[in-house]
Order: sequence, then structure tokens, then C-alpha cells
Amino acid sequence: MKAKTAKLLESKNKTVPILSFPSTQLLGISVRELISSSDMQVRGMKAITERCAVGASLNMMDLSVEAEAFGSKIRFSDDEIPTVEKGIIEDITDAACIEVPEVGAGRTALYIEGVRKAKQQITDIPVFCGVIGPYSLAGRLFDMTELMMECYDSPDEVKILLSKTAEFITGYIKAFKEAGADGVIMAEPAAGLLSPALAAEFSTPFVRQIFDAVNSSDFILCYHNCGNAVGDMAEDIATLDADIFHFGNAIDLKNIIPKLPADRIIMGNVDPVLFRNGTPEDIRADVIRIYGECSRYENFMISTGCDVPAAAKWENIDAYFEQVRELYLNASDKTER
Repeated sequence: MKAKTAKLLESKNKTVPILSFPSTQLLGISVRELISSSDMQVRGMKAITERCAVGASLNMMDLSVEAEAFGSKIRFSDDEIPTVEKGIIEDITDAACIEVPEVGAGRTALYIEGVRKAKQQITDIPVFCGVIGPYSLAGRLFDMTELMMECYDSPDEVKILLSKTAEFITGYIKAFKEAGADGVIMAEPAAGLLSPALAAEFSTPFVRQIFDAVNSSDFILCYHNCGNAVGDMAEDIATLDADIFHFGNAIDLKNIIPKLPADRIIMGNVDPVLFRNGTPEDIRADVIRIYGECSRYENFMISTGCDVPAAAKWENIDAYFEQVRELYLNASDKTER
């Protein structure tokens, strides 16, 4: 286990939720303002570390950035995380004509600069960058439903597209690494929509290719998948050389932990929707339930199941951190006795 990963595991009360966009509320700015300024992003990251007992700081988990760099049309909003409105190809045979953009295209330069600046100001905990996974990016450049069908009908063309998304993501992560990032969280949610066989052919090999290219002893690799088929994909996912596996609330986390390497951290999976639509009591109940089901595993760390919505209520976010702290404090007291 890498030293930085082991340090995270030593302080489980310093939870690592996927928490970035609610910083807009702390700063009194819009989502559009946050994603348009590296300085605002750093201020948001700092505000979260100052308010919350986090074990790592995350930059924006914005899964539209890479697609925008390729030329996809993005829908922006003052209140919501950006989304892809239209891809860049309408037929999978056009994949061969796609040019891989330079890292720095679109908003990628701004996000890299945000991490560079964050590393200068956040020095006591790791700083993670966030990127999309290769299959999930391919779906945003083409069409998610059509891409799934083409995995059967035109597998070679799909792999051409995936080779290009993997190439760009690799360069993007390397740029984050050069900017000082301590690790990366790769979100590959679309792979969770595939059958295990298709995921093993069209997602995992390309994730592995990227991880192999950026891996080093001082850089943490985190694989996130919030799809509901993760349980069936566990054997394949376990072959990835990730330091952390992070899963969404669509699965029963306690059933997948034993299927993954015991020397890797498994994180998840408090329902992120509860942070926006629930109450502090709802959050506390979900934290207690998941902790009760999974804390017997030494490599388990509680986290959110996915990105906390920008409109999440801070009273719910505070309740999450308070409950996590209370559970681990009580566990420590029992151990000492």
C-alpha cells in the first residue's frame, strides 16, 4: 500500500466524500462562477477544508470538461453542474476522424491551474484532481445509448473512439500530476450500465491503460463507479491497479468489499441525493447503516456514493461529518477499553 494511501486509512474519521460544488454556497457565488475561475475553485476547496474534517481536498468533479475539450456542446447553469448537451459525432464510423485535443483545450487549463494553486495553499492533506473515465467520455462524445449498441455492432470502431478518449485522459492526468496533484479520482459511471462482459472489453482495459501510464509510488489512483451493475463487475474491477475503489449507493457495499483486494481502500456509499432532499436525521441514519454493515472490514472508509449536489443543504453536510466523527470516536473508545 502506498504511503499516502496508508495515511488516509489511518485517519478514517477524516472522511473523503466527493464534495466540491456546495462550496458555492460558502462563497456566495454561482456554479458558473466557480467553474470559470481557478481562484474561485481554490477558495472553494479551502472553504471546505476549513469547515469540514476531510482527509483530502478535491477539485471540481465536472464530467463535462473533457467532452468540451473535444468540442461537445455544454449546457451551463448558475445552479447546476454543467452537462453535455450534444456530442461531436453522429455515427460511430466518424470516430476515426476525431482529433485528440491538446491538454489545455477548453476549461482543462483552468482546472489544472486550480490544482496548481490549491497545492500552494492546502499543504496538510492530499489534493486530488477529478477526471472522467474513457467509456463515460466516449458516451458524451457520441451518444450513450447508441454507444452501447455499437459495442455489439461495431466493436472495432468503438475501440478506436476509446483509444482516443484514453489518450486524452492520460495526458490530462499527467498535467494534473505535474501541477502537484497527489492523486486522481476517475469517474467511470457509464461502465456500470454495461454487462460485465462488455465492461471487461470496453471499459476496464482502457482504464488500466491510463492507470498504468500515470501510476507512481507517490500518486494515488482512485476508481469511481456508481453504476448498479458494479456487483457483477467486481471480479473484473479487482484487476485494476487502483489504490482506492469508490462506489455509489446503487449497490450493497458490504457484498462487494470481500471481492476486492484487502490491501486497497474501499469507499462509499451514502446516498448523495439525501444531502439535497433529505434531513440531517436521514443523513445520520444512512451513515450509521453503512458503517454498521461495513466497518468490520479494515480497508473500508465511509464516503458519499457520488458527487454531493451543488444545492445540497449544509446542515445535511455538517450532519454527515458529525456522525462520521462520532462513530469513529466511539469505536476508538471501545478499542482503548
